[in-house]
Amino acid sequence: MYGSHRDGDGTARAALRRRITAPELRCRKGREPITMVTAYDFTMARLLDDAGIDVLLVGDSLGMVVQGHDNTLPVTLDEICYHTRCVARGARYAHVVGDLPFMSYQVSPQQAVESAGKLVKEGLASSVKLEGGADVAEHVARIVRCGIPVMGHVGLTPQSVHALGGFKVQGKSRSAAKRIIADAIALTEAGVYAIVLEAMPAELAAQITEAVGVPTIGIGAGPDCDGQVLVSYDLFGMNIGHAPKFAKAYANVGDTMRDAAKSFAAEVRARSFPAPEHCYASDPIAPKAKLVAV
Repeated sequence: MYGSHRDGDGTARAALRRRITAPELRCRKGREPITMVTAYDFTMARLLDDAGIDVLLVGDSLGMVVQGHDNTLPVTLDEICYHTRCVARGARYAHVVGDLPFMSYQVSPQQAVESAGKLVKEGLASSVKLEGGADVAEHVARIVRCGIPVMGHVGLTPQSVHALGGFKVQGKSRSAAKRIIADAIALTEAGVYAIVLEAMPAELAAQITEAVGVPTIGIGAGPDCDGQVLVSYDLFGMNIGHAPKFAKAYANVGDTMRDAAKSFAAEVRARSFPAPEHCYASDPIAPKAKLVAV
């Protein structure tokens, strides 16, 4: 959130920010759009935080964009905890959400509570996110009762990639759309403070947004959600290979980094780097060090 105050002479000072909370995000329903971007390390978190992004999601998408897997399934809870700690150190104001990875919560509500607790206690997350609908509603309710805010996720749920037959748009048929709406309502009744809607027709996302009392955050779900999320590597144009239809690159940082690395390599090979301005000079007052044989 932003606020302001005035100096003694009445001139406005720079706006002050404070850390965004889950209840605060929930209250934005229908009022102020929520911005969310994935982050996996301190530097990315600090840059996004400085840009005013509301929510930093430490997604299990790190399995694909950081670790190089074909899907998110190999990511472990310990790995999410590690990356979330890094992000939490860089986020001074943004709300930090940690993803519960595959098989860290599906077994039972008790397992879900223990995994969520670890992600908050060891990973320093402010809330957790998990995939699924009515089938995990009890898990959500148990976590919430322990005082841990939960963000839901319906539609395309990447942890179910094998059951879904790939990364495909969900909710195209009337029956499938009804199931997703029912899942979103079940999550809301279980106590989530927000729900990610991924890869579904815009009309369906609009229906869900109207049907639930918590903010919806879309990714490939059209413009009528209460907020939007992108994977940072897609946002900055750093993706290698195919980019999803819903992704928009706001910069071509990947090309910039590649060109910079080429320039560095060329200067090293030409012995033009390091130049004198990149080198340390010896102290003229200090006596020259004598080499001592070892």
